[in-house]
Amino acid sequence: MKTLMRISMLTVSALAVTACTNLAPIYERPDVPVPPVIQAQLDSRLDNVTALTWQDVVQSEELESLIALALQENRDLRIAAANIEIARAQYGISRSALLPSVAVAGGATIGDTFDSTPAASQTYAEGARANVGVTSYELDLFSRVRNQNEAALQSWLATIEGKRSAEIAIASTVAQLWVQLATDKALLDLAEETVRVQGESLDLTRELLNAGVATELDTRRASTSVETARAQAAQSKAQIRQDLNALRFVVGTDLPPGILEAATLSPEPVLLQAPSSLNSDVLINRPDVLQAEYALIAANANIGVARAAFYPSISLTGEIGAISTDLGDLVGDAGTGWSFGPSISLPIFDNGQRQANLEASQAQRDLAVAQYEQAIQTAFQETADALAVAETIDERLSALTQLEEDTSVTLELSQERFRVGVDDYLSVLDAQQSAFDASRQLINAQRDQAINQVTLFQALGVNFGTPDQ
Repeated sequence: MKTLMRISMLTVSALAVTACTNLAPIYERPDVPVPPVIQAQLDSRLDNVTALTWQDVVQSEELESLIALALQENRDLRIAAANIEIARAQYGISRSALLPSVAVAGGATIGDTFDSTPAASQTYAEGARANVGVTSYELDLFSRVRNQNEAALQSWLATIEGKRSAEIAIASTVAQLWVQLATDKALLDLAEETVRVQGESLDLTRELLNAGVATELDTRRASTSVETARAQAAQSKAQIRQDLNALRFVVGTDLPPGILEAATLSPEPVLLQAPSSLNSDVLINRPDVLQAEYALIAANANIGVARAAFYPSISLTGEIGAISTDLGDLVGDAGTGWSFGPSISLPIFDNGQRQANLEASQAQRDLAVAQYEQAIQTAFQETADALAVAETIDERLSALTQLEEDTSVTLELSQERFRVGVDDYLSVLDAQQSAFDASRQLINAQRDQAINQVTLFQALGVNFGTPDQ
């Protein structure tokens, strides 16, 4: 028992010695690589955001359900989840090296020994042994193991943020495809209505041709307008099918029934007003930015691992056990013994391998710094671009709404003037084309507004995952 206590005290002492020197550089977060004027401009438009979830952003119940389905079925998210489990397991493996491994071993022998002489004699023998030992525990004098553990932990955290980033990207993609589907439906309705209205004009033109009022040229022009609208309708039908195919791919499974009918631009499927309580600091907490920072911290820790390779490493091996020549006496009268054996490894010459490893670790850290800064710059640019559209889209919609009204009235007046013989059909054709183009522009502007709003929320790192995250 005294021997066991002695080994235990030695092991505890070894653990106390391990927390000595940490050769990893002290981590300092790089400054935000964005000009102060840009950050000030964003802060003037974004002021203290509270965390939003995609349930706060999406206003269509059908779209909300579709996003939830995509978050369950999308294969990219399944890959991200698997990567998290791999990184978590690797962190567990690395963490286990911080504590000694204890192993139990035992064995027994039993047998007979015979003499080959005629007066054969027989000897019966049995024996047993049992021991408990600490196997090759490294004294972490220079924090090599701790830095490996830190790097594994940060890599694990980075994969978690990578999954969050993937959730945001997938959910926003579903929302954007939904808006595009609703847009193509509206364009199809416009084209089919144009075919109907202009088909009526073509019938009237043919009647006027028979009456000697219109000309063959007028009839051909009217027919051209109808066929152009039919071609637009066919194109919109094809685009709707492509939109549905894209949604199926992103969602990762068959679409629920009624999706096509539910996709509309009005009422708006997503929130069209950015929150008034935002601040540019929220961009530092975007998942992709956090992922880049965790990777930077891991790279910083790996420098400590590379530096520790220049110093000696000490490992401890110890065991205590019992041995007996009689199986029945293993516990009672067995003889006991112990051993304790430290070993040291001192690197001398390796053709520059350790120096190269250190330089590679430092270069990886420099790369991680650049990637972190790039992630921040990307976040600011995406947010600034989305805000630029958000600040001007209302003016654009207002102008296009008025344009649609003006071209509609112009078309009515042109048709009336043609009926009474004041103008030829060319003026009607021009008015029809202008009215059709104005309506298309208005629909596309409504699409741009909705998609830009989704893009803005994505740029802000809105939690499109699950509300409890």
